[in-house]
Amino acid sequence: MILLSYDISNDKKRSRFAKYIKKYGHRLQYSVYEIDNSPRILDNVITDIRNKFEKSFDQSDSIYIFKLNPMCETYKFGYAKNEDNDVILIK
Repeated sequence: MILLSYDISNDKKRSRFAKYIKKYGHRLQYSVYEIDNSPRILDNVITDIRNKFEKSFDQSDSIYIFKLNPMCETYKFGYAKNEDNDVILIK
């Protein structure tokens, strides 16, 4: 399972990102989505975030991607890149 969570302060940027991410998964909570568990889809999402969205982020915007598998990989974008705290996920 892949979880994506975002916190984007600007209404226009947030709406644009929410509309984009709905193509790849379904909403669990307002800014939390479950993305289809596919390496190709995850690569597309990460590439699109880097190329289409990350340039417009400021220090209050962040995106977390949690790839929930035995290795629990985490990808961070925007201000989230500056956070080095460990995240504990409980199943």
